[in-house]
Amino acid sequence: MNPVNKVNLGLFSDAVFPTYFLKFKYLGWLIISNIYFLTNIPYPSSFKVFLLRLFGAKIGHSVVIKPWVKIKLPWQLELKDHIWLGENCWLDNISKITIGSNTCISQGATLITGNHDYTKVSFNLISKPIILEEGCWIGANANVSGGVIVGNHAVLSMGSTATKDLAPHTIYRGNPAIEVKKRVIS
Repeated sequence: MNPVNKVNLGLFSDAVFPTYFLKFKYLGWLIISNIYFLTNIPYPSSFKVFLLRLFGAKIGHSVVIKPWVKIKLPWQLELKDHIWLGENCWLDNISKITIGSNTCISQGATLITGNHDYTKVSFNLISKPIILEEGCWIGANANVSGGVIVGNHAVLSMGSTATKDLAPHTIYRGNPAIEVKKRVIS
């Protein structure tokens, strides 16, 4: 242990918003998000999709977005067709999140692309994309870390945490998530 080196958050650099343009774009998104997304008012999903597209999201058709869905940066989001985003899910996407068709993100699930390098004095930001392939199900209150690829038709059970890639057609449970059985779809 080196008692001389300590974390100094004053040295942290804001790598997410390096320009004033991005800071103002984010401010605009925060206003829209707080009015139309982070509310109990059931605005139509088609209207929310329209707003996300205005801010640069790439979105397919038949996307359902429930109330209280929090999306950090729409311009770092790609949603294919027939996706469900459940109440209180959080897409903390400072890197790109790509979600394949026919995928369900359940209530309270969290996808976080960012982390910190705890070995650096400046607590540097680390950010890696998340890819959810077709037909995945991220259960209620489950968590997916940056850099993870969830294989097609994989399931991450309720309350579980994925810190490594999940194999296709497999069900995972726990923290960290481990394989419990194969997913059979009839």
